[in-house]
Amino acid sequence: MWSLSAGCCRWCVAGCAAVARFTTFQFCLDPTLEQQTMLRRHAGASRFGYNQCVRLVKQALDAKSCGSDGRVPWSGFDLINAFNGWKTSVDAGRVLVAAADGTTTVKATGLSWRAEVCQQVFEEAAVDLGRGLAAYKASRTGERKGRAVGFPRFKSKKRALLSFRVRCKTSTTGRASIRVGDHAPRTVTLPGIGTVAVRQDTRRLRRMLAKGRAKILSATVTHRAGRWTVSVTCEAADLHASACHQPSVSTTGWVGVDRGLTAFVVAATADGTQTLRVDDPPRPARSAMARQRRLARAVNRKQRGSRNRADATARLGRHHARVAAIRRRFLHKVSNKLVKTHDWLAIETLTITGMLSNRRLAAAVADASWGELARQLTYKQQWRGGHLCLVDRWYPSTKTCSACRTVAAAVPLGQRVFTCQACGHRADRDLNAAVNLAIWAEQHHARIRDLLAGGPVTKARRGKGSGPPTRAGETGPDDAGTAPTPPGVRHGRPRRALSHNSTEL
Repeated sequence: MWSLSAGCCRWCVAGCAAVARFTTFQFCLDPTLEQQTMLRRHAGASRFGYNQCVRLVKQALDAKSCGSDGRVPWSGFDLINAFNGWKTSVDAGRVLVAAADGTTTVKATGLSWRAEVCQQVFEEAAVDLGRGLAAYKASRTGERKGRAVGFPRFKSKKRALLSFRVRCKTSTTGRASIRVGDHAPRTVTLPGIGTVAVRQDTRRLRRMLAKGRAKILSATVTHRAGRWTVSVTCEAADLHASACHQPSVSTTGWVGVDRGLTAFVVAATADGTQTLRVDDPPRPARSAMARQRRLARAVNRKQRGSRNRADATARLGRHHARVAAIRRRFLHKVSNKLVKTHDWLAIETLTITGMLSNRRLAAAVADASWGELARQLTYKQQWRGGHLCLVDRWYPSTKTCSACRTVAAAVPLGQRVFTCQACGHRADRDLNAAVNLAIWAEQHHARIRDLLAGGPVTKARRGKGSGPPTRAGETGPDDAGTAPTPPGVRHGRPRRALSHNSTEL
């Protein structure tokens, strides 16, 4: 089935179907043998363009280290220009032309096969490398948080994923290069390849395109687990008003969402009312572990480089793809149920990377995919106009009593019922944690995550005493005229009444 991915941004536009979010529709392709050859050719061209751009960057860096003043192509735009200049040069391809007098000259032909594929494949590969170089630089300078990012490496022909991306361009006649349902309802037309059949229904996307509520930006074709899929990235309008949450100024009504292993999700309000509970998650990785071990042993028993080993590896890859599809479908069902019924959600910020270091719980935590659930809740709440509050990761929601707010010393994982030693309150472990998350959100309701601002928002007016003090050379609130003034005073002067014939405005 088609699936939706996360949106990047949102603008509130009232009274019109303005483009406001980014979404992706994914379809499984059903290409012919000739089309499969073309798809593999484009994927190989994308890998070749990426590797050649990496080679150009390394050559420029080596030349600069030797004292050359040449410019190193680093951004996607510079890499596109560098590759376009290389693909028509002598280094990309040449022939020897013999004259009648016996002399020979070198004629530059460039890449002889570059006209057989869409040129956008090379450009998008250069753009991907530019993003990788930017991430590498940000990681080296400390601007990028998290694990260190290394310098981009060459893509292997045997191990690299077959994938390429093309952009949607509109001709002078208004015809888009990427079209859905052009010749038949279940077809996708791609530049350089043609019309390819898909297995899913494209009715929803076709309706959005026909009504002007979506615009195709690009299409990414990927070969994974023996199947070709196309992901059509669109710039779509906001959801219908009936599917969005009603605007509310109330600071109450927060619902805490506790994520666990025994009970996957428990949602409750601050007064202790349980609104949703999802028990017994599918755990697809653990359920299919026996088959995974058998397929992995079959791969190890085959000779390296043989055809039998390639077939066994393909079977193992299809197994992993099925496990991921089961988990992804379950997460979408849970996240949809949460965002459709709750407009004020509070989830805990978990250190999942640290939890994976526990060898006893690493497999279960990875199979639960709590981070993916939080990602889906974030963009789906944003689409529907809801609110999502990120609770502090150091807040002891499990050890705190939801009745008297007493923090216990420790609560073992095997203890499924929370019992307060101070007041004797007894409650389910996960329900008690969900109630505490809702209470924390009500107490810190001003810290609502704003994706456009890039951080929490403090709803406080900047006046005297708010924020850091003014330093030398800076303009303070009093100097700018933004400080609150007492009644009858305007900018430090007593306000006088104006007569009808006064010229002061």
